Amino acid sequence: MHDDTSFASLPDPPDGTPADAAVPSGGSEGRTEYVQQTLVDLDIPGDGSNLHPDTGTPLSQVTFVVVDLETTGGSPADSHITEIGAVKVRGGEVIEEFHTLVDPQVPVPPFIRLLTGITDEMLIGAPRIDEVLPAFLEFARGAVLVAHNAPFDIGFLRAATRACGGTWPAPVVVDTVTLSRRLVTRDEVPNHKLGTLAELFGTTITPDHRALHDARATVDVLHGLLARCGGTGPLSAQTLEDLQVLASRVHPVQRRKRHLGRGLPSAPGVYLFTGLRGQVLYVGTSTDIRRRVSSYFTAAEQRTRMTEMLTAAEHVVPVVCATRLEAQVRELRLIAEHDPPYNRRSRKPWSKSWVKVTVEPFPRLSIVTRVKDDGARYAGPFPRRQAAVEAISAVHEVLPLRQCTTRLARISAAASACLLAEIGRCGAPCRGRQSVEEYDPVATRARRLFAGEDRTLIEGLRARMLAYAAEERYEEAGAVRERAAALVDGLGRAQRLAPLAAAPEIVAAKRRDGGGWEVVSIRHGRLAGTTLTPPGADPVPFISAMRASAEVVSPPVPPCPATHPEETEILHRWLTGDGVRLVDLVGTWSCPVAGADGAESLSRAPGRTSRPAGVPVRSLE
Repeated sequence: MHDDTSFASLPDPPDGTPADAAVPSGGSEGRTEYVQQTLVDLDIPGDGSNLHPDTGTPLSQVTFVVVDLETTGGSPADSHITEIGAVKVRGGEVIEEFHTLVDPQVPVPPFIRLLTGITDEMLIGAPRIDEVLPAFLEFARGAVLVAHNAPFDIGFLRAATRACGGTWPAPVVVDTVTLSRRLVTRDEVPNHKLGTLAELFGTTITPDHRALHDARATVDVLHGLLARCGGTGPLSAQTLEDLQVLASRVHPVQRRKRHLGRGLPSAPGVYLFTGLRGQVLYVGTSTDIRRRVSSYFTAAEQRTRMTEMLTAAEHVVPVVCATRLEAQVRELRLIAEHDPPYNRRSRKPWSKSWVKVTVEPFPRLSIVTRVKDDGARYAGPFPRRQAAVEAISAVHEVLPLRQCTTRLARISAAASACLLAEIGRCGAPCRGRQSVEEYDPVATRARRLFAGEDRTLIEGLRARMLAYAAEERYEEAGAVRERAAALVDGLGRAQRLAPLAAAPEIVAAKRRDGGGWEVVSIRHGRLAGTTLTPPGADPVPFISAMRASAEVVSPPVPPCPATHPEETEILHRWLTGDGVRLVDLVGTWSCPVAGADGAESLSRAPGRTSRPAGVPVRSLE
């Protein structure tokens, strides 16, 4: 290690240091007794049992590889490893040691020779790093790496792995420097250097800037630190996950509230953070509730609003679901029901904007928040009102629909024409310059666009965008693209929702990895029921029971489904995913041939494919 700049009296290098490949050996009896006593202090049973078996990996069952390097300098960019020392410990026992010198293939600088005692002569005949590294990685496979000032040692190991053409395995890393700053106060030590901590904890070996000696000293320091975080309280750690939190740069609120993650199931589902009076603060979903909730109390969670949420949180309520699909749907419904203040997406689903082609003698485009059974064509819902405004602007750019909001009679000669009429962007039906019959072809093109029967208007927008780009008018081309993308997104969403909203029931199944089937019933775009069939069992009885007990769903007004539109979008993605089979279809399910999803070049996201009408119903074989 290079954390101690005092080298007035350097000890001699370890006796009999070999200049060849790694040498594993057993640990000393004195160190074994020390770490065993540490586990007694921690009240960790020797049989590997754990006080909190459902909250993570007990420290007594974790294999640690404590590693230390000596190098030719301070940066892996221009320096090389000269020595690797490592000690493998588990359950308080030293299992094995690893030690080797390494030929850096460059001279050792005088300062490093003075600091470590490693000379060029000692490195003659030593293996190169590409010969040593595979053996060390195999030695440390599956273990948690521990180092004093871990960024230094791990940085060199990662760089060496990359230089040798390998892939760094990215193990869990614990830094005893960070850990000591959490557990050792300034009243006890002036700094957190390895030599200082070794003196505090009375290690059985004194660190001397030789890799194996320093690794052995770090083992004793590690166990001394672990002894301090036994028991309860914000600085306690009884599992590896607790230790990671303690050794990371987490907010005090995260450390204080991490007990909320204990006792949660390791299963797919939804979790709700609730406040003192039971109010729902935040809703999330995960394939593993326990792991996901635990991540809120680590340094990886840096969102300010999540820290605020944790400050107010008092409980975490898990809702276990049979499948990931069910968990996603439940999350949306709970967000819609409780409107949690710390959720940003999926809130207030019924206030989203739609764009419709109005039903009147001179139709126009209008932004509404509710789909009515009025015979109008709809696009949306849009994620925000401004997106709906952009979609309308895109249509107006290539189609001379009237833009005034006044409801017009068949002829209104007394009305005054607007600027759009003067510049030829509108036929001025308000002045009687355009009859209903003359205006109808314009309105029909808009209705066909919304119905997915004609995509020529979208192609017109694309042509306009390319023309601007060819003239190097890039800002104008970008503006056209953004408006067109908003239109395509809204049209595509409505054209996906409408068939599912109209279908009385779709029963589909997907084979599970472990055997059996995941079966769902979708009624009018809403998840009405789901079941899992056991491997090897006949799925038909299970499907019949699911359908008999599924939710009764009243028909909605398409394209709006009988639920949150985002729920129907999730179901659509599942239905059109790989490996899904249709079991039964009541009604029809089809997609428009000239729908907006085909205009991929203008969409923000890749186009989605829909299962076409007439797809055969396949048996579950």
